[in-house]
Amino acid sequence: MQAIVETGFDAIYLILVITIGIRMIRGCKGNKQYRLFGIMAVVLGAGDAFHLIPRALALCTTGLENYTVPLGLGKWITSITMTIFYVLLYHVWRTRYQVTGRSGITAAVYGLSAARIVLCMMPQNQWLSAEAPLSWGIYRNVPFALLGLLMIVLFYQSAKKHNDHAFRWMWLTIALSFGFYIPVVLWSDVIPMIGMLMIPKTCAYVWTVWIGFFAMKKDNQSAKK
Repeated sequence: MQAIVETGFDAIYLILVITIGIRMIRGCKGNKQYRLFGIMAVVLGAGDAFHLIPRALALCTTGLENYTVPLGLGKWITSITMTIFYVLLYHVWRTRYQVTGRSGITAAVYGLSAARIVLCMMPQNQWLSAEAPLSWGIYRNVPFALLGLLMIVLFYQSAKKHNDHAFRWMWLTIALSFGFYIPVVLWSDVIPMIGMLMIPKTCAYVWTVWIGFFAMKKDNQSAKK
């Protein structure tokens, strides 16, 4: 049952976010923020596919324990692409709210992203091992969580300041995604059922992508009038 439900859910998720991303890239009509948002959605789906497809194969065949290397490699790749996702989201913020300057924030975003990627590349992570250390799972997620917190604050403040109805919940989707993700990092090895939180975490990312897509559709419709 787990194999059927989880595989079906992941397939719908991947198809949905990649399709939305492609539609945004093709339908942005030269609007930079929506083109960035579309690229962001494709990066999200394509990156997650490296982990979710081997997981689906494992669940539907001989089990997760026999797919340690492809699953580890997939998690490794996904960790990098998720970092890129938030860098792109930062530039969506700058473009949408016409932000200029703010070099300190830009330095913080790129610094945290670089730290996250460097930590992900360290051999101590043992990505391809069945006994990957929890300590390095925490180390690499510290700058990632700080990056997410920064995005939450930026979108909350800007949407409120500009009375941006379309993006008013963007901060919440980011907060939810990290709120569901962090317990998985910390306790899923001890309490496997906590891994189920990845489902609502995934739904939060779908909500993030949907916000951008719906805003683009609304702007395109307004432009036709």
